[in-house]
Amino acid sequence: MKTLAATAALAVAATGAVAAPAAAAPERRGRLLTVRPLANAAALPSAAANRYITYTSKGVGGKRITVSGTVAVPKGTPPRGGWPVLSWAHGTTGTADVCAPSADTPAGPAHDYLAFTEQYLDKWVARGYAVVQTDYEGLGTPGGHPYMNGESHANTVLDIVRAARRLDPRIGRDWFAAGHSQGGQAALFTAAADRPPRDLRLRGAISVAPGSHMSETAAYVRAGYPGAEGAMPFLFVMLAGMEAAEPSFVPDDLLTERAKPLLDAARKSACTKGLRELGAGVPPTEVFRPDADLTQFTAYWRSQEPMGLNLQVPTLFLQGSADNQVTPGATKGIVADVCGRYPKIAYSEYAGQDHRGVINASFDEAIAYTENLRKGGTPPTTC
Repeated sequence: MKTLAATAALAVAATGAVAAPAAAAPERRGRLLTVRPLANAAALPSAAANRYITYTSKGVGGKRITVSGTVAVPKGTPPRGGWPVLSWAHGTTGTADVCAPSADTPAGPAHDYLAFTEQYLDKWVARGYAVVQTDYEGLGTPGGHPYMNGESHANTVLDIVRAARRLDPRIGRDWFAAGHSQGGQAALFTAAADRPPRDLRLRGAISVAPGSHMSETAAYVRAGYPGAEGAMPFLFVMLAGMEAAEPSFVPDDLLTERAKPLLDAARKSACTKGLRELGAGVPPTEVFRPDADLTQFTAYWRSQEPMGLNLQVPTLFLQGSADNQVTPGATKGIVADVCGRYPKIAYSEYAGQDHRGVINASFDEAIAYTENLRKGGTPPTTC
């Protein structure tokens, strides 16, 4: 009897698409559920094949979940041991299902951001890496998206590698976790996960401008500090994301009637660009009710900070000097913290690059870093 992985691989080769039986239960993490060809903007032009997949993982609270994502396989013949894998954790697109990277189109609501990462990921597949990208829990699949929940994100970043290997046996065991902003935080939680599974070998991590100081966002917006307008789209994504992770949290109770439509849009229809446009006429000081208690919000987001993590694999931090969303000082603070417990940490800063520009500007250093680790080289350190 053929295994699901074997059946999937044969079916993809023959027809380009396969679906696991609808009644199949997600008994284990990383189980491949469905596969179909991918031809939208999320498809990487340099790949031999692009696939949209769904797979099983573990979500918030330990529940079994179905997650969507994409797999891009390089052209040519894989090296001994199979194609190395880059598991990409994407930055903030939003919490509505339409914001899932796998659904991107040239006119899509999150394409203003995803165009940067698609160009970047295409360079990886052109250099011989199988590139997998999770949509994360609840983004494009049933349930809410627990935005920046470190444990959930780390699970989905890992389990898509397992699912990809069941899709294509030419994909190897060696993999790297990498991500930007929201995904930079996810890559750090992945690098800190205990006891890597025996079926895979996490060789290192790359964290580009990782999100941090989330717990300060609500108070910053409430006070109307300089730059609060720029933080507002992320605030509503955070409110919707925390609602998905913490059932006891009722964000509507914190908001003015003027701000509630923005939260509803974050849940259902708008990505970050849309939220920025919708919120243009709402002053930051009029977002929260005067009696709003932010204690629960602040406590939850402190629990998702990358500060305090015990990294277990070599990790490269990449940062733009002109980034005003994740500042160099914030990232250097994380580096100083994790260096105190694990010395195989390196930090590089790119002069003049902003939050998005640093993604492509740092590609050469990132791939040189992974290639060095693949060859058994000593990881650089700036600790």
